[in-house]
Amino acid sequence: MDTRTHRAPPTIGEHLRAWRERRHMSQLALAVQAEVSSRHLSFIETGRAQPGRELILRLADELDIPLRERNGLLMTAGFAPVFKARDFDDPAYDPLRAIVDLTLQRHKPFPAYLIDRHWNILRSNAAVPALFEGVDAALLRPPVNVIRLVLHPRGMAPRILNYAAWRSHYLTLLRRQIQMTADPQLEVLLRETLAYPGGNHESWDGDGGPSVPLIVRTRLGQLSFIGATTVFGSPADVTLEEVALEVLHPADAYTDQAVQAAAVTVAPTEGTAMRV
Repeated sequence: MDTRTHRAPPTIGEHLRAWRERRHMSQLALAVQAEVSSRHLSFIETGRAQPGRELILRLADELDIPLRERNGLLMTAGFAPVFKARDFDDPAYDPLRAIVDLTLQRHKPFPAYLIDRHWNILRSNAAVPALFEGVDAALLRPPVNVIRLVLHPRGMAPRILNYAAWRSHYLTLLRRQIQMTADPQLEVLLRETLAYPGGNHESWDGDGGPSVPLIVRTRLGQLSFIGATTVFGSPADVTLEEVALEVLHPADAYTDQAVQAAAVTVAPTEGTAMRV
């Protein structure tokens, strides 16, 4: 006879308590912000009271819970999800895709790409192919993951002169995302990234600038880029909340001139596996 006990799935109250603790908020602080009595909130967390749909959404708003997880909370409590989650190629995104594609095209000849919540590239402008020469073909098959592309030993890592700084940067971003989203796939990506080697690269002492550039040795010479991230404001849709536009700007005059000159003489490759 199987004597193993199976734990029941977490209740809506347990989920809310976990999110509150993740945000380091007391019951009293959350109750005040959500305009509910701390006693009622306590009853919800312990299962002695069931929250209504509007209260769940209000608590989720105060806890800054991602829209995908808000849908999960609603379903746990027996309500239908509120926020749509669609593929980015859905016709509903036609106006947004037009904005993204225009931005990608206008940023040429410098790299730009749209990523999802797991750092996978959804769209790109295929600029500066020299950046990715020598990368293992397996890392260039869709979906291309930016963190693997940059930090994997068979990716760009051997040619990144300030690799340690970028490894630290990505680890910080991943930990911050996990704290915000509790996404298990990001936790897997974090563990994978932690296993990548952190040393045996040329040192980079920095130049005292306000931002750490991405410095890569290429056949065009040493290229240096400053990255910028753009997200859509006031998202009311799961997919839109989870995408970000990453653009790389030349960090010095040499990079600007070298990339511009290469773009004039070398046409971008169309239909590549990576499309960056």
